[in-house]
Amino acid sequence: MANYKPDLSCQNSFIPVNFSEQILPGTFEYALCYIIENKLDLSGFDAWYNNDKTGAAAYSPAVMLKIILLGYAHGFVSSRRIARACETNIMFMSVSGDVQPHYTSIAGFVAKMHEQIEPLFTQVLMICDEEELIGRHMFAIDGCKLKSNASKEWSGKFDELERKKAKLERASKRIIERHQSQDGLSEDVIAHDEKQKEKLDKSAHKITAFLATHEKKTGSKGREVKSNITDPDSAKMTTSKGTIQGYNGIAINDDKHQIILQAQTWGAVGEQQTLQPSVEQLMQQLVKLDIVKSPELRLKTPTMFTADSGFNSDENLAFMSTSGFDTYIADNQFRKRNPLFKDSETYHTEKEKRRLKRSNGKPRRFTSLDFHYDKDAQTCYCPAGNLMWRSGTNLTSNHKQCTRFTGYLKDCQACPLQGQCMRKPPTDRGRQVQFINDESRKKLNYGDKMKMKIDSPVGRRQYGKRLGCIEPVFGNITTNKGMNRLTLRGQTKVNAQWQMYCLVHNIEKLRDAMH
Repeated sequence: MANYKPDLSCQNSFIPVNFSEQILPGTFEYALCYIIENKLDLSGFDAWYNNDKTGAAAYSPAVMLKIILLGYAHGFVSSRRIARACETNIMFMSVSGDVQPHYTSIAGFVAKMHEQIEPLFTQVLMICDEEELIGRHMFAIDGCKLKSNASKEWSGKFDELERKKAKLERASKRIIERHQSQDGLSEDVIAHDEKQKEKLDKSAHKITAFLATHEKKTGSKGREVKSNITDPDSAKMTTSKGTIQGYNGIAINDDKHQIILQAQTWGAVGEQQTLQPSVEQLMQQLVKLDIVKSPELRLKTPTMFTADSGFNSDENLAFMSTSGFDTYIADNQFRKRNPLFKDSETYHTEKEKRRLKRSNGKPRRFTSLDFHYDKDAQTCYCPAGNLMWRSGTNLTSNHKQCTRFTGYLKDCQACPLQGQCMRKPPTDRGRQVQFINDESRKKLNYGDKMKMKIDSPVGRRQYGKRLGCIEPVFGNITTNKGMNRLTLRGQTKVNAQWQMYCLVHNIEKLRDAMH
């Protein structure tokens, strides 16, 4: 008969644990503790407390920083998860010295970090500079969309919010009318309806208070965009995984070791308006690192600066021309002009798949290339074969001289290709199309100069470095580290939390350099 040793898994045992021995050199925890304890000046946190004579002792800012940044590095962006880890996870116990702060203390510390994050971020960058992790050869900017702590269901323009409030008020009124018309309702039904009515009234009052205390939110073109009642600074954004309510996290990094030099969040979908303030903050950060010396904020040696087509605009190109950077910013036709992609069947197939996904399977709309234009005869036929009449010559469009043709209204109204040619059924005129006159001459603007620069062999080679410079940074932060959502509300607090995410990334790079 077999004889086995007894199972003692339910037996209590006292095991001595030396917390300092749990933090091994070469790990992120070791680098985090070493930097916070020996390299950072945390005296700025002393102003938060005035408890030397009265009140309980506060948790050390060093301990709070260590457990919060360690939690972020493990994807624990919730204060409750970090607090639970301090009670159950041996690594968190070791880092904190077995201190177990309540989750409200952690949440309060994070909410106030906007007062101290800037000097901490700069101090870590100075350490990176001492370790020669900042190469100063090329900077790259990009952004990623992060979910905010707000529901997209509470977003809308002011007239949409007014209609939603009226709808809630009508639903509340119907509950009262039902109670008045039916006397035999049970107490459980009445209690449920009263609770529901209280919820509806509270939501309607919330919308009323928001409309009375806030102004309409406008976009970059001055038109009204949707506001969010829960977090007015956030924006409704479309991502590859659906529509979210969130912020656009912008970061500028160095190409040598992918150190993030500038980080800020924006409650805006577009990236064009974020380039200039981000670059200005980058230059201020470079001043602090003694990289920039002259009062004109020009670098001692030419440094490349790359950005994708989302940051391309005439205003941004004009600004970057005076920044001192060797700038490479692509436009939205950059890939189309690339000879490598021109004859690539895979590129065009994938491009058509993305277009069908965006348009929900609708066919491609006709462009000027689909119209048959005879420059010598000055005639134009539409894709359906109908003759169009010349409605203008030597017209100026985007600083170019153009000839315009317009379809006859009767032809366009009865055309079987109308859905592929026009967004709406024509009412007062037919389809219009313009062709650039070859003899038109104009002075090259910043956009034309950038196209010539980036289409050159050197320009394409330099711009090609951007992908390996900036994209892995966002992959590391959002996917590897799980820091893909924000727990705070408001531009100021959210911006501080995004900088803390980027701080985790930089400390990890320091870990690799120190190991």
